[in-house]
Formats: sequence, structure tokens, C-alpha cells
Amino acid sequence: MSGQRFLVTGGAGFIGSNFVHHLVARTDATVTVLDKFTYAGNAASLDGLPADRVTTVRGDICDTALVDALVRDADVVVHYAAESHNDNSLRDPAPFVATNLGGTFALLEAVRRHDRRYHHISTDEVYGDLALDDPARFTERTPYRPSSPYSSTKAGSDLLVRAWVRSFGVRATISNCSNNYGPRQHVEKFIPRQITNVLCGERPRLYGDGRNVRDWIHADDHSSAVLRIIEAGRIGETYLIGADGERDNRSVLEMILTTMGESVDAYDRVPDRAGHDLRYAIDGSKLTRELGWRPEHGDFARGLRATIDWYRENERWWRPQKAATEAQYRERELQP
Repeated sequence: MSGQRFLVTGGAGFIGSNFVHHLVARTDATVTVLDKFTYAGNAASLDGLPADRVTTVRGDICDTALVDALVRDADVVVHYAAESHNDNSLRDPAPFVATNLGGTFALLEAVRRHDRRYHHISTDEVYGDLALDDPARFTERTPYRPSSPYSSTKAGSDLLVRAWVRSFGVRATISNCSNNYGPRQHVEKFIPRQITNVLCGERPRLYGDGRNVRDWIHADDHSSAVLRIIEAGRIGETYLIGADGERDNRSVLEMILTTMGESVDAYDRVPDRAGHDLRYAIDGSKLTRELGWRPEHGDFARGLRATIDWYRENERWWRPQKAATEAQYRERELQP
């Protein structure tokens, strides 16, 4: 990756900013971050990065002229930008269609014009869900079966990438990752919401019976996997990224409470959300077998403790988001 110029879309978001930090720490690449700075993007997530290596551009991936100019000046495009919260997609699907499909189309066309290397960040949610007692895991051959406007638009964007590879020879790879956790994640997401509720003296809330299973991976491991795919992945291939981190939501919440010195039952249950997937589980053996990648943060309890410590120590980062996020959740819970 020596001396290469990266364009990272959504680079002020949670996993995008983690990748930018990882790229700066592990390579000598220069990075341009393109971010719309919606509620999910935070300029503070890029604090401490060297100004001579990281440039930030405020803009929309649907702006074809801007995208074309930035792609022309890059060697590698890594596409993180997406509308990404299931609850929000159920309330208003329109931005998800515009950004996740229209934005991906704009990037693919620019990449095609300028013949740039492209890596597409996707999610395991495109595969739908698995039964709680099913021993199977998602693989690269699992059929798509999305269940929300979010996951369906991400599935559509994956299919666009595959079509542009086959029809136009775009040099692209795709990765579908399981649920990320770690520092700088927006407080609307499951783990930081529970942590910050406790820090605010509020009782955490759990959808339904909390049996829904997610496959957790630390954002640092996600970033190292993406970089490895860009370095050595086969063009046109899809790689699943996971860390064997299956845990049900109730267990994760109770682990958070215990770690923070609270009673294990100090939470409230709220009605389950529509279309709530039961279980995600990633088989990442292709990535390990072909590219030799392995996660470094395999101890979930340790990673969770470090994440809790980060939110304790960085209240100035998350506090401005908190009140509005909780107001939106309360509004949803009151709806019939």
C-alpha cells in the first residue's frame, strides 16, 4: 500500500473512522475522507490524525461531480458511507434508497471511468437471519434474504457492485461483516446505548425477550480485515468478516451491567421491533484460508470493558447525541 491515495466514504462514522485511524497507523497512505456529516458522522472521531495525511471533505456520495473529482485523484476507494440503522429505516426508508443505492451507483460509475480499485463495505444483515437452534452460519454462498429497508438496500448495493465487476470489469471486492463494537460508535446502537444509559443514571431497555443473537467483532479487527482484503483479495470476490463472537442481546446487556457495577436485572423490556432478525452468525473461514487473516480481539469481555472505559472517559464525544437519540426511542415505543 506504499504511497497510495485512499478515498474513504463515510470516514467520519464509526467503522469508517476506525479504518482511517488504522490506515494511518499501519501504512504510509494518504487519505481523503468524504462524509456528509449527518447525525452519524462526527468530526471529533478524526481528531489526532496528521493533517498532512488526512483531508476531510464535506459532501454527499450522491453528488456525481464531487464524487468523480475525488475518485479521479485516488488510487483506492473504500466505501463505508451508508444509512445504517434498522429502526431509522423502518420509520423512513427514503434516505436508505437514495444513499445506499444511488450513492453506490455514483461511486461505481466514477470508479469505472477512472479505473480505480474499489472495496465495498456491506453487512451480514443482507442474508436475513438464522434460527436460534440452527448450527449453520452465513457463508459467501448464502442466498440474500434481507428483512428491512436497511438490509435490502445494502443487498441491492452489493448486487450493483457484482454487476459492475462482471459487465464493466470494475476492480472491486466486497466484505460482509458482523456486528461491530468499540470506541466512537453512535449512541443509537445497542452496546453504546446501554453503556451511556447507565452512565446517565437511566435504566437500559431491551427489545422483547433479548434472545436475539448477534455475532460481535471489534472494529479494530474489522479494519485489519478490510485492509488485508484490499492488499490481497481476489477481484470480484466476496469475503465474510467475523470473529466467532455470537452472543444474545440479553447476555450482552447483563455483562455490561455487571461490568459497570450494576444489578444484573437493572433494565426494562420494551416491545420487540418489527422484523427483528433472530440470529446472525458468520463463517469467516474463507478470509482466514485465502488471506491468512485472524482477529486480534478475541476476548469479548476484555474488549467490552475497554469500550465501557472509553465512553466513561469521552463524555464530551457522546453527550451531545444522547438526548435526541433517547427522545426518538421514546417516541417509537409510544407508537401503536
